[in-house]
Amino acid sequence: MNDLQVSGVAKSYGPGTAVLDGLDLTVQGGHLAAVLGPSGCGKTTLLRVIAGFLRADQGTVTIAGRTLAGPGIHLPPERRRIGIVPQEGALFPHLSVARNVAFGLTRTERGARTKRVAEMLDLVGLSGYGNRMPFELSGGQQQRVALARALAPEPHLVLLDEPFSALDSGLRGTVRAEVRAVLQASGATAVLVTHDQQEALSTADAVAVLRDGRVAQCAAPEELYQRPADPWVASFVGDAVFLTGTAEKNTATTILGRIPLVAAPAGLREGLVLLRPEQLHLTDPTTATAEGTVTDVCFFGHDSMVTVTVDGLDQPIDIRAPGPLQVRPGGRIGIRVTGEATLHEVPA
Repeated sequence: MNDLQVSGVAKSYGPGTAVLDGLDLTVQGGHLAAVLGPSGCGKTTLLRVIAGFLRADQGTVTIAGRTLAGPGIHLPPERRRIGIVPQEGALFPHLSVARNVAFGLTRTERGARTKRVAEMLDLVGLSGYGNRMPFELSGGQQQRVALARALAPEPHLVLLDEPFSALDSGLRGTVRAEVRAVLQASGATAVLVTHDQQEALSTADAVAVLRDGRVAQCAAPEELYQRPADPWVASFVGDAVFLTGTAEKNTATTILGRIPLVAAPAGLREGLVLLRPEQLHLTDPTTATAEGTVTDVCFFGHDSMVTVTVDGLDQPIDIRAPGPLQVRPGGRIGIRVTGEATLHEVPA
């Protein structure tokens, strides 16, 4: 299998400017992993090191058991069998769609090359588009051609560098789903670099969250969202509600009542209880475990985010509720909690 293994990789751009700091990352063959993190955390540097555009200061990069970078080893990009899909497709404007896809097949016999191009265009749903020029395509179609071009040489790994960022929001979700389906159908191992949390969680088989040049946590999207490693990761991958709580066995006592725990560090009795806004529900005060005053309501169409100042709690909390609501700022409301929470140590 075409597993990617990044071990202890470090990269600096000069004294005091370490970007990657002993980073470790494993991507299982045939899987799509998203690398997610704030600006400056090292996402692009990691991609460039894997691709061979940058030489790592230390550490190793292997794909399918083949060392691409390590002590005394630095294979150039053209020898790494890595396909790259950049942000805006970067198609050659003077070449037809078919010639763009065939660009990396110069050493392939003409008949086999033509067949491979046809296979790739069919795979990305663009059969019959081979004679078109890039300017005749939509943004989403251009990205699919870029993906076909990256997959045509049968690379060991495909790197996607924020490939959907230039698309409008309505098109982005559709193209994202199409690209994921194409990668699954091809069996390719892929790494998606993104700053978009929803994109990472909805697209990838595993999500690696970078912080200060290292992987803070790498897990399946559901695991990452429901069981984050610490409060910082929890807040970065989604909206989070933190309450101080005291744990006893498998529950925690909070100002919102007793909440079952799915995970807690061994020996930790007091800490921060993590809930997601969708776990909090607005209800009649007479049937609630806590009460508060509505301070703000933001309507997003499919749901609303309601900010409530809870009696006895210094900081207001956010509650995600479906659709339009009748509640208004200044109104009194009850709150109840569903589901399980995680307990974390209070950050130093």
